[in-house]
Amino acid sequence: MMQANRFKNKLGKLRVADNQRYIKYDDGTPFFYLADTAWELFHRLNLEEAQHYLSNRAAKGFTVIQAVALAELGGTDVPNANGDLPLINRDPTKPNEAYFRHVDDIVQSAEQFGLFIGMLPTWGASWKLDGRDTAVFTPENARIYGRFIGNRYRENAIIWILGGDQNIESKEERAIIDAMAVGVKEGDQNAHLITYHPRGPGRSAEFLHQAEWLDFNMCQSSHGAHDHDNGIFIEHDYALAPPLPTVDGEPRYETMPVGFYYKEVSRFDRFDDYDTRQAAYWAMMAGACGHTYGHNSIWQMWTPEHKPALWANIPWQESLDTPGAFQMGFLRRLFESQSYQELVPDQKLVVDGPSSGGAKIRAARSSNGTFAFIYSPRGEPFTIDLRMMNARRVKESWYDPRYGCTHFLHTTTSTSFQTYTPPTSGRGNDWILILEEDKWDGFLLSLLNE
Repeated sequence: MMQANRFKNKLGKLRVADNQRYIKYDDGTPFFYLADTAWELFHRLNLEEAQHYLSNRAAKGFTVIQAVALAELGGTDVPNANGDLPLINRDPTKPNEAYFRHVDDIVQSAEQFGLFIGMLPTWGASWKLDGRDTAVFTPENARIYGRFIGNRYRENAIIWILGGDQNIESKEERAIIDAMAVGVKEGDQNAHLITYHPRGPGRSAEFLHQAEWLDFNMCQSSHGAHDHDNGIFIEHDYALAPPLPTVDGEPRYETMPVGFYYKEVSRFDRFDDYDTRQAAYWAMMAGACGHTYGHNSIWQMWTPEHKPALWANIPWQESLDTPGAFQMGFLRRLFESQSYQELVPDQKLVVDGPSSGGAKIRAARSSNGTFAFIYSPRGEPFTIDLRMMNARRVKESWYDPRYGCTHFLHTTTSTSFQTYTPPTSGRGNDWILILEEDKWDGFLLSLLNE
């Protein structure tokens, strides 16, 4: 067995929060799961390119990079940017040291930029028993490989993600995944959280919620349509017992052709930054522990030297600064401006407003009622029951998720119903109403009572 990579993780260990809904560091500090999708990071980029990409994502506020060791495009048969294959003779018990040294370097670079790697040990094509000749795993070698990769990155900033865009559909496939999970946990000595990336649209909870090794759920709401309410996936997971954190690990990607798997003309209709924002805020308001962003050129690290998948047509280097990527950082900023791990989804807060379709209002408030976020995807008006707020005076503000700006509205002492009309409306004019206790007023009141 090859020795573990002993570069010490300086970012801290992650754990499930006490309320079983979010993720935290060992010291109790909240961890906002904000991932970018870079499936081909280890496979297609050299170290200099990878560091350029990681630096860009860290600057935008991402906290996790989702990447695959045995990659999607070419898997075990196409060498990486250095000319190295991941396995010797396609044997999972014989990992190629040169290939994994390159993975080491990128993992370490990510940590230096303050990023965790959401590490997929393999893409699903390498274990899925569907008749293709790409499968190389059995329960026996899956455990050995899991132990190898778990041990190698035991000291690094890692979140394990099994699956790789495939669902478990037989006892034989379940045996492979369980064996890999056991191997990973043996190798890293339970140092890191572990989840599962299903095929979309789908949810890991459909077949793994009770698995002993699963720490949090992941769904893939996928790329089927504009206005597809991915909050429904999060709602389903949120209602399960026992409670586990959940996150959308693959929503609609920026510049991805809409419904590419069933619409012939979809290459001319692409998701934009509004689509990515709508998915992000719907998921968060429904109770997600964070969110994942993706871009059609970046997940595959496309350049003209490669055959494009799904009609990618902008080189990844030119795709780094699209509006949606910046706006994910604004999402994180908004939620971290409050004690967001106290948030619970609460549609009862909204007594009137669009309840379906692309304008659907979603709301969440803190468990103690001192703050709330209400998302209006089309800028449509809505009515709130302010009796559900636990505050003598409530400060009201509009948050613009396109630019990350907060616009103070006013402070109210109302304890009944109130209707709010966002500043603009229509597709692309989404707004978040922030309701929060006027703490300054409370401070003055306490002085008066002394």
